Amino acid sequence: MEDMHKKLGYGLNLGLAGNIMFIIFSAVCYIYYLIYKPDSTFSKILEITAYVFEFSGFASLIVSDILISKTARMRNWLKIGFTAYIITEAVMMTLELNSYRIDFYEPYSMLLAIIHSVFSAAVCFSFLTLDPDKKPYEVITIICIGIMLGGMMGNVIGIRIYFSIFTNAIAFTLLFASIKYMLKREIIEIDCYGDRARVAEYKSTFFEE
Repeated sequence: MEDMHKKLGYGLNLGLAGNIMFIIFSAVCYIYYLIYKPDSTFSKILEITAYVFEFSGFASLIVSDILISKTARMRNWLKIGFTAYIITEAVMMTLELNSYRIDFYEPYSMLLAIIHSVFSAAVCFSFLTLDPDKKPYEVITIICIGIMLGGMMGNVIGIRIYFSIFTNAIAFTLLFASIKYMLKREIIEIDCYGDRARVAEYKSTFFEE
């Protein structure tokens, strides 16, 4: 149904917008921690700015998640994983912005960075189910997974966990932009509820050759 594909398009647009906002959030956090002073007006302005982009990004991703879940047929692992990812990023970003007030949070924890990166990469891998038999899409998804796994390296060079949030946002921005591009060029096809012409097999052939 054309209406379902339009809603899916809106969902992809919002997913792209939300991740771009997360990139800006990470950049603001970087500046915030460089110049942070408890009584500084500029620090407070940066904190408010970060919250604006955080909440705007989450609002976009939540609506994106709802639209993708309601339009794309099946893909239950993707839907569950993407929802869990949004919740996880919400918790991580809140902890990052309040790390000076929370004693138990360790922003330089290597274990936390590894868990965060691996979990995010697993969620990204689930996006292969959108159209698993198209090699260009499989390649771009694997590239995005590599970017996410690289996020844990920020901890090695002494950067806080927001570096992992930043690399995740870059990877998902690339992924959503690529999905939109490939749909427009008809490189991939995502079957939605109401479609009758196509039933996809939800498995990847990337590693079969």
